[in-house]
Formats: sequence, C-alpha cells, structure tokens
Amino acid sequence: MSEITCFKAYDIRGQLGTQLNEEIAYRIARAFAQWLKPDRIVLGGDVRVTSAALKAALANGLRDEGVNVLDLGLAGTEEVYFATFHLGVEGGIEVTASHNPIDYNGLKLVREGSRPISADTGLVQIRELAEANVYELVDGRDPTVPEDERGTYELVDTREAYIQHLLGYIEPGNFTPLKLVVNAGNGTAGPAIDALEAAFKRLAMPVELVKICHEPDGSFPNGIPNPILTENRGLTRDAVLEHKADMGIAWDGDFDRCFLFDEQGRFIEGYYIVGLLAEAFLQKEPGARIIHDPRLVWNTVEQVEAGGGVAVQTKAGHAFIKERMREEDAVYGGEMSAHHYFRDFAYCDSGMIPWLLVAELLCVKGKPMSELVDERIAAFPSSGEINLTVSDAPAVLKAIEAKYAPDALEVDHTDGVSICFADWRFNLRASNTEPVIRLNVESRGDQALMERETARLVEVIGGL
Repeated sequence: MSEITCFKAYDIRGQLGTQLNEEIAYRIARAFAQWLKPDRIVLGGDVRVTSAALKAALANGLRDEGVNVLDLGLAGTEEVYFATFHLGVEGGIEVTASHNPIDYNGLKLVREGSRPISADTGLVQIRELAEANVYELVDGRDPTVPEDERGTYELVDTREAYIQHLLGYIEPGNFTPLKLVVNAGNGTAGPAIDALEAAFKRLAMPVELVKICHEPDGSFPNGIPNPILTENRGLTRDAVLEHKADMGIAWDGDFDRCFLFDEQGRFIEGYYIVGLLAEAFLQKEPGARIIHDPRLVWNTVEQVEAGGGVAVQTKAGHAFIKERMREEDAVYGGEMSAHHYFRDFAYCDSGMIPWLLVAELLCVKGKPMSELVDERIAAFPSSGEINLTVSDAPAVLKAIEAKYAPDALEVDHTDGVSICFADWRFNLRASNTEPVIRLNVESRGDQALMERETARLVEVIGGL
C-alpha cells in the first residue's frame, strides 16, 4: 500500500508531481467509484494547466469502474455542484486548487444532491481504497477492463440552466443603472460572467460590466487569483476608481468565493457582506433562519434580528454549515471567509449569487455600497482574521481561556473558544491544516478598544 498525501480534512490538494499526478487521480477516481457505487458522475475542471489532464485521468478511472462520465469542460466548482443536483446524478468532482500556488492542484468531491464529502463523511475511506489500488495502466487506463464494461463519456453543457438558476435569486425589474468592475483573475469565472452579461442584455437590465483579467489563462499572468490577500486587490480597486464604478467584484480561481469592493475602491471584509446578504434574504423571506460561524457575530445577529430573522450559530467550515442549514431549513449561511451558502443551491456555496443579491440591494435601497457598510463597520469594528504561528495550538487556547474567562460574561466552545465581554469579544480557533491559530476580535462601536485588545491578545499569545 502506497501512502497518498494529498487528502485534507475537506478536500484533496497537493503539489503536482510529488503529491498529485495523473496516476494518483486515476486511483482516486476508482476509489471514489468503489465507495459511492454511482451510475453517473459529473466532472469539471478549472483553468490550471494540469486540470484537463487530471480530469481525463479521473474520467478513465471512473469509466474503468463502469461509471458513466458527464464532462462539463472548463467549469467552476459551483457549476459542478449545480450540474450534480440539476441533472440528478450521484456525484461530482471538480479539479481545482482554487487559490493555492501554481504548482498545486486538487479535487473537490460531492455525492448525490451535491452533499459534501469530507474526512467525516467518506474521504478517509476513499483514501484507504486509493492507497490499496495499484494498476498497470496503458494509455491512462486499465487494459484488463473490457471496453464493453467501461462507462460512457459525454460532454454536457449545463451553463444556460445554471444562469437561469442564478437569475432566480433576483428580480431583474429592481435594477437601476449600475456599473460593475468584474475581475476574474484570469481564472475560471470569465465564461460564467459572459453568460450572465448576455442574460442581462436579454432582460434589458441596465448593468454595465467592466471586465479586467478576464480571459481564462492557467499561467495566471496577473498572479494567482486570491483577493483575500491584500497585495492582490490593487487591480480591482484601481479599476473601480478609474471607471467610477458602483462596485467591484473579484473571484478566486474556481469562483466559489467572491470579494466585494465599494465605489471608493475599498475592500469590504466578508463579515459585513454576511449581514448584507442576510438583509437581502429577509426582505424576500421574512422570518427566515440564517446560519453564521462564531468568529465574528454581533453585526450579523443584529442585522438578522432587525430583519425579523433568526440567527443560528454553528462551527466554521462548509461541511458543518451545510449540515446545520439542512437541519434548520435555513435560507442562507455565511462565513466571514467569503463562503456563502444557499438553500436553493442545494445548500452549497456560490461566488455568483452573493454579488447579484448585493447589486440588487444597492438598487432597491438607492444608496452607495459605502453607505450600506460604513454604518455597520462603525457599529461593530473588527480586526479581520489574524493568523498566528504556534507550536502547540491546544495549549495556547487553554492558556488564553484561563487568562480571560474569569472576567467574561460568556465563554463558548462552538468552534475553538469565543470569550465575550460587555463591549468586546474574541474568537480563537486552531487551523485544521496548518500550525496556526486564528484570532478575530470585535467591539461594540469602539475602534480603539478593539485595536487595543487585539494588540494585547497578539502579545500574550506571542509570549506563550
């Protein structure tokens, strides 16, 4: 049995050549098929140079297990989610390394209904099967499998159905003239943006798109698309200012996350977007339940309750949020990391639905983006997520709790530890994948207090 090291807690990611290659992809595909026993599987791939070859290896592995393959071609992660539930197939695989370095690639796996497959729900078993699988491959496939026993292969196109689904979240008649900068980062989002633009024109929606870094290009001439990094925001900011746009939108490589900029070119932290989207949904569905994670909460809870909704906290991470959304029949779930989940999208995350809803909200309220968020930022200033390298994360969490808990109003262990005082709170949690802990701090309307307590926490953690 040979160890395969690209399996993570929620997906499969690894360095090309050493941790992930076509032979490993083939073995994973056969393991996936042996575990799930599907009839049909949807495949999609991002724009990375190696994605097409890895996808072909997956197709061969699936077909050699008798699985019929439906290939979407170049597609974002959410297009695989959509096709899986729209076509009613048993599962889907997206080849993507999202925002990881250029010498990486990976796989995201779902089962029927686009339900996630993570370490708790099948990835461990799939890894064990893949490690046990050893095949002598000829031309990328197992020559011992007769051709008439192999599954079929078919190219399918679900993009128009996907676009129609996206348009179902908005009311086109609500839109007033808008100019939007859209930055695909030379990733996979470009073709979906083009299809949306064509739909806007058909519906006579007065939306102008200014496209930058638009063409899919796996060499990433403008850098890996990862707008969560400060150094990757300049192009979008500058284009918003140059074109006097109402909003800027940038995506990561497989466009399952979008990042928003106001009309001043300012990057808006994902925390405040959760509140905006909650408000947008509650205008359409009063009383709905909204799921959020424990890292930063006060703004979200206040906006949800002001809109007549019910805020429900759960552990961060897509598998936890999707599961809790199903339990609660929640219309929307949001994470400050820019992952946004939607009940009518099979509880999956989308990087296209959020900006459509925020754009509509701008039109309905008749206010600029800055005005919508400034009041919220002032009411609940936050530190943003601070990653701190530590040698023993559990020991650090225990020490911080011992120091801060005696004077706290509330201590919560939903995810790491959240410690709440009258005017400020913080959440500290360990990473699943790195030797770091993640700190988030917020206050009630007191920027100086938030900054002071953040600095103090960083200093204390550094001394442990």
